[in-house]
Amino acid sequence: MKVLVTGCYGQVGTELMALAKAYGHETIGFDYDTLDITDQQAVQACVQKEQPDVLINAAAYTAVDKAEDDKDAAKAVNATAVGYLAQACKVLDIPLIHISTDYVFDGSKEGAYIESETVAPLGVYGETKLEGEVLVRSLCEKYYIFRTSWVFSAHGNNFVKTMLRLGAEREELGIVADQRGKPTSAREIARVIYEVLASHKNAWGIYHLAQANAVTWFDFAQSIFDEAKQQGLPLRVKQVNAITTADFPTPAKRPQNSELDCSKLETTFNIELQPWNVSLAEVIKMLSEKSKMEDVQ
Repeated sequence: MKVLVTGCYGQVGTELMALAKAYGHETIGFDYDTLDITDQQAVQACVQKEQPDVLINAAAYTAVDKAEDDKDAAKAVNATAVGYLAQACKVLDIPLIHISTDYVFDGSKEGAYIESETVAPLGVYGETKLEGEVLVRSLCEKYYIFRTSWVFSAHGNNFVKTMLRLGAEREELGIVADQRGKPTSAREIARVIYEVLASHKNAWGIYHLAQANAVTWFDFAQSIFDEAKQQGLPLRVKQVNAITTADFPTPAKRPQNSELDCSKLETTFNIELQPWNVSLAEVIKMLSEKSKMEDVQ
């Protein structure tokens, strides 16, 4: 199968490119330097030229706070461009796989969100990602929309790497303890996407894809530091304090509860999602090995 990946250098895109060969797929990847997905003609020409069997859109405007003052740019990438990709897929009659987010929900629910739950994004990022979902659903018959949350990996910018950097610089940190969600590794997202494709079930629709178990950012940070210490990474941090969202104001409002129920995905495709702590250990090991190699060089 020939897979076209947009956003190929992002967290999920990098893992999609890395894992494809193990599933017998040929990949062609594009980032913003090689394909401007906000240019409809460029998108159409690229997809027509490459003739992929499936298109996976891992490109996104993910600067949540910056999006509040940069709505046009966020909308161009997260919504308008997604429509162009969907139209191109429709012309070739190929599936579109699109990565979405927990931020389509307002976080007011007590328990985990299922796919049919009412969407009500709190900010521009969530609003534009929801617009992208709507365009995919209206323009494509063959599509998978995977909503995920709290993505981390050994590359790109993410909470794990930020905590390791701050933990090496400071002795005391304050981490938000009243927002709850499911950390999810980019590698697990890529693995599940390829498992879904391998199933050949064509059970098109929206699915939640996030790793168990739900925790707060404070809990997640503690786990990151515990794992890093076990693996011998140098850390200065001695005390981690639980703070509230009000103690750490941001331009964009975050959902307090973004726990996603993934039972539909697991049941439909008979997929077992690996716990995030297993993925966390793998990511920290990769970062540790990378750091050691850089020290030698």
